[in-house]
Amino acid sequence: MSFDLSSRLAERRSAHLYRQRPLLASPQSVHAVVDGQSLLAFCSNDYLGLANHPQVAEAMIEGVRRWGTGGGASHLVVGHSGAHHQLEEALAEFTGRPRALLMSSGYMANMGAITALVGQGDTVLQDRLNHASLLDAGLLSGARFSRYLHNDAQSLQQRLGKASGNTLVVSDGVFSMDGDLAKLPEICATARHHDAWVMVDDAHGFGCLGATGAGIVEHYGLGLEDVPVLVGTLGKAFGTAGAFIAGSEELIETLIQFARPYIYTTSQPPAVAWATLKSLQLLRDESWRREHLARLIAQFRAGASALGLQLMDSPTPIQPLLIGDSQRALQLSAGLRQRGILITAIRPPTVPQGTARLRVTLSAEHSEDDIARLLEALQQTLASLPEMNT
Repeated sequence: MSFDLSSRLAERRSAHLYRQRPLLASPQSVHAVVDGQSLLAFCSNDYLGLANHPQVAEAMIEGVRRWGTGGGASHLVVGHSGAHHQLEEALAEFTGRPRALLMSSGYMANMGAITALVGQGDTVLQDRLNHASLLDAGLLSGARFSRYLHNDAQSLQQRLGKASGNTLVVSDGVFSMDGDLAKLPEICATARHHDAWVMVDDAHGFGCLGATGAGIVEHYGLGLEDVPVLVGTLGKAFGTAGAFIAGSEELIETLIQFARPYIYTTSQPPAVAWATLKSLQLLRDESWRREHLARLIAQFRAGASALGLQLMDSPTPIQPLLIGDSQRALQLSAGLRQRGILITAIRPPTVPQGTARLRVTLSAEHSEDDIARLLEALQQTLASLPEMNT
């Protein structure tokens, strides 16, 4: 008996859920060449416009000259370079925590942290809309796994009442498909009442939220006691690659000893860490990027509302337009592309059934004219499509 892969693929095509990879032929930028077409892009997580910043690129080149191109081995063998170590120290200082630990990807950071902290006999409780990497890690940890209603402290409270062993409450900081913020003060207070730890994946908050760009924990004025485990990724607002976990001395030493994705993975190229030191400096020093981004968000939300589009409750650069029907979302995406605008249609299973959307993401590299062009293209595309049957 063989695997029937063709029918699985055909089923996905018929449901308008088939995924394809756009081919980028230019550096990461709001002005991109994709599949041979020059487009104004609104689908990158490069929120601060640092992925192709000349100073970051120069730091990468300098890093290659100084450290070579590869990590060579895991951090625990001989792959932990001075570049990695300096970045860990800088990230610890940035987050206001004693230590930080570099990981090769956000997926691995979440997998490593959760599986190292909880196991059989313990409990892990997660927001229903958490990123897939968090959910997968909870399932693979061997701990009792449950999901509470989105951003609902009362739902969390009910599940905490049934928890056993060490209990870890896990939430995104900014929810990647909706763009809304975790209600961390309520979540942390509820967890503390039950002697549970809180872990936050702030992949989409770092660089965008907080007075210095230090993310959602800074935004709410919380600290290490509130959120003992803080995860961030470097491939979004930082503009490079990799991830980190920040916390206490004991947490980081525990992860070094027990986090299998850290122990058994070759370190990221040291040049990437060296470049990230420069992007971290720009992120902290150039607050105008966050200020400009805030103005673009306000401009887009006002314009989209005027067009009658259904926005979601997001104060962040992630500005989804809720469409509902997957085929309709694909049609809108295709119509925008014909007008020189690149926005990805996000469909199930990435989002719940009936909530297909255009996930608009804004960057400090965009201009106000770019936002005006996007709004005009949305208006034209909507007018060109037939009304939906209800």
